[in-house]
Amino acid sequence: MLSKEEFRNLFFRTISHSATAALAIATVFAPTVVLPQPAQAQTFNLIHTFSGDGDGASPYAGLTMDRAGNFYGTASLGGNGNGTVFRAVKKGAGWVVTPLYTFKGPPDGATPEARVVFGPDGSLYGTTSFGGTCGGCGTVFSLKPYPTACVTALCGWQETVLYSFTGGTDGMNPALGDLIFDQAGNLYGTTTGGGAYGYGTVFELVRSQGGWTESVLYSFTGRSDGSQPFAGVIFDKAGNLYGTTAYGGTYTWGTVYELTPSGSGWAENVLYAFQGGTDGANPFGGLIFDQSGNLYGSTWFAGQDRGGTVFELAPSNGSWTYSVLYNFDGIGPYGSVANLVMDGAGNLYGTTLNDGHGKYGAGNVFELTPSGGSWTYTSLYDFTGGNDGAEPICNVTFDAKGNLYGTTYYGGADGYGVVWEITP
Repeated sequence: MLSKEEFRNLFFRTISHSATAALAIATVFAPTVVLPQPAQAQTFNLIHTFSGDGDGASPYAGLTMDRAGNFYGTASLGGNGNGTVFRAVKKGAGWVVTPLYTFKGPPDGATPEARVVFGPDGSLYGTTSFGGTCGGCGTVFSLKPYPTACVTALCGWQETVLYSFTGGTDGMNPALGDLIFDQAGNLYGTTTGGGAYGYGTVFELVRSQGGWTESVLYSFTGRSDGSQPFAGVIFDKAGNLYGTTAYGGTYTWGTVYELTPSGSGWAENVLYAFQGGTDGANPFGGLIFDQSGNLYGSTWFAGQDRGGTVFELAPSNGSWTYSVLYNFDGIGPYGSVANLVMDGAGNLYGTTLNDGHGKYGAGNVFELTPSGGSWTYTSLYDFTGGNDGAEPICNVTFDAKGNLYGTTYYGGADGYGVVWEITP
C-alpha cells in the first residue's frame, strides 16, 4: 500500500516538479446543467484565498455549481490536516467561502482530490484518496445539510461514508476522477491502486438494503490494457464507459479505453495506446464527448514540443482515429492534467500547471477555437504565482453568463491556493 506522501508524490509533486522522475514512472442543492457560452475579453477576479486553516488548503479539483449559482469544491489539505469540502456563495459584489465539512482522517476520510458532484437526491457525492477504515485506502462519501434548520453561516453538513476501500481486490486510492451516476442512481468511479492486479480499478456502487454495495467492473493488469486511472469515467448513449489510464498500455505511456457490458461483466477495449512521441503521453485528465460522438482529452507530457497535447479520437468504421489538436510548449513540466470543457460553440477550455505558454511559469487558463480545420490557442489568463495563485490542476466551470471559475493548488497570499473567476 502506498503511503499518503508516496501517493501525492506519484501525482502532483512528480509531474509538477520533476520531469526526470516522471519519465521513470430541484432545490438550490439540486444539480444544474449550464450550456457554456464562448468566453470573450477577460477580467480576473480573486474569489477566495485559502488560509491553510479551517477553510482548507491546496485544492486539486474544480468547482460544481448549484441552481442558485453557488459553488462547491474540495481542498485536499487544511481543516484538521485532512482536507475540507467548501461552499462559495455570492454576497453583493463579493463571495463568502465557508467549510461544509472537515475530514477527520481514519475511519472518516482524508485528502479529497476530486470534485464533489450532486446526486439525484440533491446530496453531494465525492471521494477521498486516503482515510477510511483501512487507514489509507480512501472512501466514497456523501454530504447533505442536517435536518435541523441552520441559523448561522457556519453550519456544516452531515457526512456519510458510503464505502471504505480495503486496498485489496476492491481497489484503493481514488484520485482526480469525478464520480458519475447512471439513470438508475448507481455510482461509478476509479481507483489508482488495488484491484486484482494492483494497478487500479473501475468500480460501481449500488444501493442495497439502506447502504451501498461495491463491485469492481474492471481491474487493470498494468500491461497493454493500462495502469493507474487517475481520471474518472463517462458514459456514451449506449451505456458504455470511457476513460484514460495515466500509465501502462502497449508503450507504457497510458491509454484511452472503453468498457462495454458483456454478459455478467464488462469487457475492456483499448481505443488508443500512447507512444510517448508526438502523440503525447500520460493522460492524467479524463475525456469528454462532443455532440457528434468524438472524444477529447489531454496529455501532460510529450507531443511535438514535449509539453503535452490536446487530442481527439473520432469514431470511424468501427475503430477510432487519433489526432493531435494542439501541442503545448515544453518549458518546464508541463501541460494539462484536468478534464477539458467544451462550450456551445465547440471551443475547448482547460488549464496548464506551468506550461510554456504561461508568461510567469505558474500555469494558465486557455481556450482552443476551431478554425479552418485547425485550432487557435488563446491564453485567457496567466497566473503570476503571487496573490492570484499558481499551478491550477482543476477543470474550469462555466456559469450561465459565460464566466469561468476554478482553483489553484499553490499561490495566493498564504501560499495555499485560491478560488478564481474570469469574467468576459
